[in-house]
Amino acid sequence: QVQLVESGGGLVQAGGSLRLSCAASGGTVSTYTMGWFRQAPGKSREFVTSISWRNDITNYAESVKGRFTVSRDNAENTVYLQMNSLEPEDTAVYYCAGSHTVFGRTWYEYDYWGQGTQVTVSS
Repeated sequence: QVQLVESGGGLVQAGGSLRLSCAASGGTVSTYTMGWFRQAPGKSREFVTSISWRNDITNYAESVKGRFTVSRDNAENTVYLQMNSLEPEDTAVYYCAGSHTVFGRTWYEYDYWGQGTQVTVSS
């Protein structure tokens, strides 16, 4: 059973940066498509980005392209989400997830989820 633990969330001013981490146990991140999703209060969970087990192909939501970067450290068995130029609209709980699919842009493609980490961006 894969377990995922996110960390790195917090409060940051608009224009600032944060790096989220997702540490995995019970499985190897390089063999899964690893995704990041977020959920703001009163809104549904939305796709942010993913990095595929196939050739590390990445996908990004339009709203974060050019600002967020997903990466994977196989030696640390950890996935990262570097978030730059943060905006108040990025405020949400961010979830790390693992999928057996190739690309994984929808939440129902993911089998394993972390508990989430809160990101709050103040204006």
